[in-house]
Amino acid sequence: MAAHGQPAPAIDRKGLSGPALRTFFRIAELWDLSVDEQMTLLGVTARSTFFKWKKDPNTALPKDTLERISYILGVYKALQILLPDETAADAWVKRPNQAPLFAGKSALDRMLSGQVADLFVVRQYLDAQRGGWA
Repeated sequence: MAAHGQPAPAIDRKGLSGPALRTFFRIAELWDLSVDEQMTLLGVTARSTFFKWKKDPNTALPKDTLERISYILGVYKALQILLPDETAADAWVKRPNQAPLFAGKSALDRMLSGQVADLFVVRQYLDAQRGGWA
């Protein structure tokens, strides 16, 4: 916690970006995501930017992209806890889901709306299924 009147310490975006991107690309592979799906989840519109990040993840990502990746990591981690069978955990994101949040669509469909908020609600849903908010 920053001392009273002190600005919060700056986030080391460059230091976090490489590990975050490498982890994201590993998850994208496990989830069998297309380039377009990966770009949507990362909030990237330019294919050139996406492929630059993929080739050299040691960049300073925008705060928005780091936030998106943190939610995706949270979703991945929660699934590994809820579904100890890795194949089932990785397949879950693409399976139709009857929970009201998904209305018969998959969690991936919800996350692909392009809004950071949709990544957050999927993460929150899984945390609630786990029985905690940690």
